[in-house]
Amino acid sequence: MDIKRGIIRKLFYLGKWGHNHTSFDNIPKGFPKELGKEVKSVAKDLIKGGILLSKPTSYGVEVSLNPAKKGDIENILGI
Repeated sequence: MDIKRGIIRKLFYLGKWGHNHTSFDNIPKGFPKELGKEVKSVAKDLIKGGILLSKPTSYGVEVSLNPAKKGDIENILGI
């Protein structure tokens, strides 16, 4: 499974766009446990690339899909 596509697909189908976000710690859920560190690493790369938005909070980092990159996200998912 392509981890990058899996992360984006998960957030896309959960409707996590812009101000509707989820905890960074939830991203590896649904992937095999042995891929946990790799999934977090890919998610950090997606944040650096602007595909994911991050929001620091008092209880951790929250992430969501970047609405400005909707076209790129749909291309990655093949929609």
